[in-house]
Formats: sequence, structure tokens, C-alpha cells
Amino acid sequence: MKMLFKQRFSAWFDKIDIFDEAGNILYTVRGKFSWGKHLTIFDSAGNELGAIKEEVLVWKPKFNIFIGTNQVGSIYKEFTFGRPKFTTDFNGWQVEGNFFEHDYGVFNISGQRIATVTQKLLNWTDTYVIDVVNSADALYVLMFVLAIDANKATRNN
Repeated sequence: MKMLFKQRFSAWFDKIDIFDEAGNILYTVRGKFSWGKHLTIFDSAGNELGAIKEEVLVWKPKFNIFIGTNQVGSIYKEFTFGRPKFTTDFNGWQVEGNFFEHDYGVFNISGQRIATVTQKLLNWTDTYVIDVVNSADALYVLMFVLAIDANKATRNN
């Protein structure tokens, strides 16, 4: 299953639509003003599915993942040289990518690929193609991509 994530210029306070290969909206992400980044994910019918919330005043940038009001995991960037590495407490998944973080994969505890994320370069805004092996994992993979993108935006500010 492939998804396209095209961020707008003011995405943290605006709306991001996530499309399937046919151009249909699968998810909508809305950012809201808060202490730290806060993104809420909705399905195509407008039902709230989950949220990404930045934890503030911590040593490493950390983003918590919520389904409803239940925190189901978190993701944070490790301090490494060369290839960036993100750690999560959700299902033992890990995220590894190249030095510039434009391409990365999500892997399970056995090292099997869950998804591949590729950033399309030379676009006005961040544009990602997310290729998910099992469509049942699509929402969680999207949350990881959003958390990693938010992490990059936090570091660049």
C-alpha cells in the first residue's frame, strides 16, 4: 500500500491530506497551536483516529503517539554519528535512515521491513511516498513519519 504525504507551507497550524495511489484522501492531519507540536489524525470521514504530541522540556526530542486518549508509544531520535536512528517503544519497531533523512525504513524487532519512506526532493514543501507492507500498519507508520518530520522541523528551528 502506498500513501503520499505532501506538507503545506504552514502545516503545523493547517491541514495535511494523505492520499492513496489513486489520489483519494485516506487521512487528514491537522496541527494545532500548543506547547510543543500537536498533530491530530482523522480518517476520510472526519473521525479522529489518533494524535502525535511533542513532549517538551526533555533532553532528546520526543513525540508521543496516542490512539484516542491512550498513549500507545513514543518515538525519539538517538544521538548518533552518520545515519540517524529513531527509537520507539511501540511493538519494538525501529526507524533507520540515511544521513540526510530523506529515505528511511521502519523495521520490526526481527529486522523485517514494515515500511519504506522516501522523500521526493526538489518540491516546494516536504513530500513523502510511504510504502507500507501491510495496510493494517498504515496508521502507525503515518504517525512515525509525522513524528520524524516534526523532529526534523524542531531541530531546524
